[in-house]
This record gives sequence, structure tokens and C-alpha cells, in this order.
Amino acid sequence: MDEKQRLEALTSEKTEFRREIGVFGGVSIIGGIMIGSGIFYLGSYVLMRTGMSQGLSLLAWVLGGLISLLGGLCFAELGASIPRAGGMTVYLNEAFHPLIGFLNAFSGLLIGSPGSIAAIAIALPTAMRTFVPISDLGIKIIAILLVVGLTVFNYFGIRPGSRLQSASMIAKLIPIGIILFASLFLGKVSPNLSMVPETGPVGFGKLVSMVAFAVIATLWAYEGWTNLNNVTEEVKNPRRNLPLALIIAIGGITILYTLFNYGIYRVLPFDQIKAFIESGNYYLGTEAAKATLGNAGAVVVTVAMVLSMFGSLNGCILAFPRTYYAMAEEGHFFHAFAELHPKYKVPATGLIVQCIISVVLVLARNLDQLTSLVIFTSVLYNMLTVLAVIRLRKKYPEIPRPFKIWGYPFTVILTALIFLGLVINTFIEDPVSAITGMVIPVIGTVVYFFFDRYRKKEAAAAVREN
Repeated sequence: MDEKQRLEALTSEKTEFRREIGVFGGVSIIGGIMIGSGIFYLGSYVLMRTGMSQGLSLLAWVLGGLISLLGGLCFAELGASIPRAGGMTVYLNEAFHPLIGFLNAFSGLLIGSPGSIAAIAIALPTAMRTFVPISDLGIKIIAILLVVGLTVFNYFGIRPGSRLQSASMIAKLIPIGIILFASLFLGKVSPNLSMVPETGPVGFGKLVSMVAFAVIATLWAYEGWTNLNNVTEEVKNPRRNLPLALIIAIGGITILYTLFNYGIYRVLPFDQIKAFIESGNYYLGTEAAKATLGNAGAVVVTVAMVLSMFGSLNGCILAFPRTYYAMAEEGHFFHAFAELHPKYKVPATGLIVQCIISVVLVLARNLDQLTSLVIFTSVLYNMLTVLAVIRLRKKYPEIPRPFKIWGYPFTVILTALIFLGLVINTFIEDPVSAITGMVIPVIGTVVYFFFDRYRKKEAAAAVREN
């Protein structure tokens, strides 16, 4: 394939997939994945990392949303100009080298994607412990059944998976809206929103480091905005609908998360929040709902948590296999991963293997360990994908770009620098997770060159036969 044919293939909207996803479906995929368990418990981690400063914690939520929105705008440009399945893998292939794109997908296959799935699957039955006594073994069994069941459901095509995602999105917003309304309008506490840690003023450098570390915690709640690009070939009119869905979803969720945490501060006195966290009770959203709605609050929040995590779990299972598809289509992984089911037009092998690895991670790791590993690897490749905007504008200036990120190149450079800072901050604050996250790319490099050598042998053999 010459350069002209390659460009035509990259920018063409022709596809073997079925285009079944509209704007609301796109918002539901992003929102369904993003609004998960994090909205209920990550506020505690953000508070702890900002020295129990409510003002700094809200700032961290806003910054996490703005970072995600800036990243989303970069992804909107990339997805509208290169409407191919696989998202980041395809962009990194074209911008830098197929090895970089492969490592993104390979890291996702071994850690990021199944890790997210396993973490959510564990968190869902854990949230039900408020009403139903479930043992640790029981939680793992329920988590495995959820992963397997939703994998089977999504095996039968993008339409049922997308419809379930839209339905769960609507369902989860109802109880979350009740909790948010009650917290904002029934809360009587005047929170202290000063930008000073509880222990007192700190130097500017320390303050920046604390906020950055807190932002990393918020990014677990915002995690998921990259995934609509994975299913670009299944989005109707992707050049218009993909950017629109990204902007609506990320912008709306930033407002939701910030108001939700402010609502908690309106309901729970600071000393009570501190006591909950010190006792190991991180689910402040649950306590706020109980305080405003009484016994019914516990029911509402549990329903909201279960629906949120169910939608997030389904969205992850639906979207992630498209990255493995892109990795294999490039020729550096098993051919089976690049094959679509002849009837349902889904990457069936990727779905099945993802399910198996997710089950293994459910059995092998706990929620906190999974969260740390997933965030580090995702931030690293998000940074590289943002830089791909600059690289692809220079490499392919002639391809149509129906959406361009605002304020280019300054917004792109700023976003990339923010992601770089978060990567460095993770190495400083959580070196074990950072080093563990770097082991997978080393393994992936070996795998890449193995398949690269095998592919070249196949090509040489084909030439000799002809």
C-alpha cells in the first residue's frame, strides 16, 4: 500500500463495523464509563492528598475536569480526522511508530483495560455490603459473574451493548440527581473553602505537588473519556458526532463531580468527614445521602452506586477490545484479534481474552492496587496521544480536519506538559506503581519485535511463492 492509499484508508469512513452509535449513544458510552464508583469514594482520597483542604480538593476536581476536557478536545480532532477503530493505538502508530501504538494496546490488554474492568467489578458488589452481608469470596464470585455475563451480552453486536449503555446512563443519573439536589439544597453546613491545608500554610512547590497528586486521584473518576474514539467506526457521522459527544460528556461530568463533592461538604461537618476517613469509611457520598434523606438515603445511594458501576463496567467491556483489534490489524499481534465476528461484527477474540485476563485480575489483586496501576499507564499514553496532534498536523497537513482543537498549539502543549507533570509526580509519590507500570512496555517491546520478525518472514515467503 503506497502513501496515498494509506491516507485514503486512514481518513475514509468506509468500514466493516456497523454504525449504530449517535450523539446520545456517544455521550452514554463516555458518561457511562466515567460516572462509576469514583464519584462516591474518591473524594476522600482527594481530600487526604490536599491535606484535608476542602478548597484545594474542589480545585483538584475542577483541574482534573479541565485536563480531561483539554485531552478530549485533542482526541476530538484526532477522531474526526482519522475515523478508525482503535483510537489511541491508531493515532500513535501514525504519529510516531507502530511500536508506540502497539505498546499502548498491549499495556491496555495486560493492565489498563482488564484492570479497569476488574476494579469496577470488585467495587460493585462491595458497595452492596451496606445491605447484604457478602464475604470477600462472594465479592469475587459476583465480580466474575458480572464480567463474564456482560462479555457474553456484548458479543452479540454493538447495538445491544450501546442500548444497554444508554439505558444505564439514564437510570444512574436519576438517583445521583436526587442525592445532588438534596445535598445542595438541604445541606446547612458552610464549608471552609480556603486553599490552605489543615496543618497550616505550606510552600508553593509543596502546594503544587499536593494538588497534582490529588488531581491524579480525580483522574480515576474522570477515566474513560478516551474510549469513544475506540469505537469511532461504529459512530454515525463521526466527524460531527464524536467531537460533540466528547465536549458534552466531559464538560457535563466536570460540573457534576465538582457540585457533588461541594454538596457533600454542605451536608457533612468537617470534623465528621475527618472522622469517617480516619475510621476507613471513604464513602462520603453515602453518608451525605443518609444525613439528608434518612434511611431512604442509604437505599438511594446504593442504587446509584450499583447502576453507575454497572454502566461503567458495560462501557469498558464494550469499548476496550477495539484497541486490541487495531493492534492486531497493524500486523504485530495474533491475527485472530483483527477478525470481526462474521455475523455480529465485533472483535470476538479480544472480548474473550479480555474477559479471561479480567477474571484473573479479580482473583489476584485488590481495588487499591488496580486503581494505581491503571491510572499511571493511562496518563502516560494520554500524554503521547496529545502530542500526536502536533505530529500529525505536520506529517499529514493535507487531510481534512472538520474539528480543530481551540488555541492550537498552546493548548496542546499545555495539556501534554500537564500529563508529563502527573507522570513525574506519580514516580515521586507512588514509585512502586510507576515502576510496575513500566515493566509491561518492556515485555511488550519483546512481543512486538517477535511478531515484526514473523510478519517479515511471512511477507518474504509470499514474495518467493509469487
